Amino acid sequence: MKRSLPPPLMLLLLLVASAGCNHHREASDDIPTPALGPPPKPYLLHLPGIGGTRRIDRMLTEGLVQGGIDADVEIHDWTGSDEGMNALYARQRHEHEADIVAQMITDRFRTDPRQKIILSGHSGGTGIAVWALERLPDDVKVDSLLLLASALSPGYDLSPALRHVRGKAYVLYSALDPVLGVGTRMFGTIDGVKSDAAGRIGFTKPKDAVDPAQYDKLVQIAYDSRWVRLNNIGDHIGAMMRPFAREVLSPLLQTGVLREIVKATTRPATRRATTTGVGR
Repeated sequence: MKRSLPPPLMLLLLLVASAGCNHHREASDDIPTPALGPPPKPYLLHLPGIGGTRRIDRMLTEGLVQGGIDADVEIHDWTGSDEGMNALYARQRHEHEADIVAQMITDRFRTDPRQKIILSGHSGGTGIAVWALERLPDDVKVDSLLLLASALSPGYDLSPALRHVRGKAYVLYSALDPVLGVGTRMFGTIDGVKSDAAGRIGFTKPKDAVDPAQYDKLVQIAYDSRWVRLNNIGDHIGAMMRPFAREVLSPLLQTGVLREIVKATTRPATRRATTTGVGR
């Protein structure tokens, strides 16, 4: 028959065990929790037009930084050996480069989701930017999208891409842009439609948009003649000028507001665009 311990000895053992447990808990509480450091500075990724990286691309990014965006800047030349008109028609390169840019964004996001990501594109580069966003994993997002003189067709459905934009997508367009008028009516947009491009007349929300509510993020800004004083004459590269980037685009990306001295009219994406040809 098994003998039980005398009550006084049993009580002593319980006290010792309890003290050991308390000591272990207090010791673990003394282990410091690693503190997160400050978030990394923003990442600005810019995609040039079909001409590849040019001085205007550096002017744009320099102006954005001078205007107060303290960012880690990268200009990704997606044109490679297809620089120029070849880049307009290089569908296979478009797909490949969109995958590369999507991976670049994903890698930044996975390294530290707190890092703000700004994605900008000029002319044909806006197509690569939009297609890269469409390829991102569901949880990966950029904070802002900037589309300058977009060579996409006006009716292209932006909603799948806008799902991956936390804040706003800014579109600057100008009716004075000859490249995106005669040029794209003759040679086609980056997505293969022969029409005025969105960078000339703005984007139109298609009736069959995958997610129409995403267009609430779209802010379309028409050219304002007062921008001439900032070296933006409304042509195909006007929005890339350093003073304009510094005085208008940088504050816009930081605050979401156009400075009053150069405030332009804005419009929603509701106007239908007449197009010919077959989309991408």
